[in-house]
Amino acid sequence: MTLLAEERQQMILQQLEELGKVKVIPLAQQLEVSNETIRRDLDALEEQRKLKRVYGGAVKLTHFDGEPSYTMRRKLNQEGKQAIGREAARLLQDGDTVFLDTGTTVLEMTRYMAGKKNITIVTNSLPTASALLQALALEQFAGKVIMLGGEISIQQQSVSGILAHELLKQFTLDKAFLSVGGISPAQGITDYDMNESLVSRLAAGQANEVILLADHSKIGSTAFCQIAPLQSADVIISDQELPGGWKEELERIGVAWIKS
Repeated sequence: MTLLAEERQQMILQQLEELGKVKVIPLAQQLEVSNETIRRDLDALEEQRKLKRVYGGAVKLTHFDGEPSYTMRRKLNQEGKQAIGREAARLLQDGDTVFLDTGTTVLEMTRYMAGKKNITIVTNSLPTASALLQALALEQFAGKVIMLGGEISIQQQSVSGILAHELLKQFTLDKAFLSVGGISPAQGITDYDMNESLVSRLAAGQANEVILLADHSKIGSTAFCQIAPLQSADVIISDQELPGGWKEELERIGVAWIKS
């Protein structure tokens, strides 16, 4: 068996999703490579925040492993996030009313909104609101921005709380774009921050279409708070191909996968 590193790593992630943990020696035997090759694969996947290395193997990344700060997240996988943001912006149609959450991948959408007309955007993200206002001032797109009120989080650069919830309930949304902490068939759509998760859950419930933006580090990962089961989503946009073990389940629940 001769597999590329990307193919091996995808098989490792599939086993990790099924079993919750993997071990170096059995993987090396199964994939017919050296133990050191598997260790390098696991190290590479840990750098991508797809798993956590432990003695003799690896386990799934969980909420106990935490999440980098907003500023740090903006620097991670910028190329992949930009590609996802570009693809997401293509789903915007003139006249849409949409929600954009606090994720750094959603923020990248603001780069690619040129020419859109009559777009109403609701957000609880301070950086996203700022970027949108700048784009409006430069007449890069036409529409309006509604910033939710509530308690400001310095760490997350977001607004949440009961005031945000009550205002969000007043809107019927065409689309909700959510950049989440983790996606898996078993655990569904998850995120790290409880307050932001509640806002995202409410937005998903108010939207006719829910679109998840997730770079490769989020695929197969599970964060602290569940936003919704996976069947609540309509589209997943990612910078990686659809995992082989997910195809049948996504077809069953009617979730489309777009590779950016």
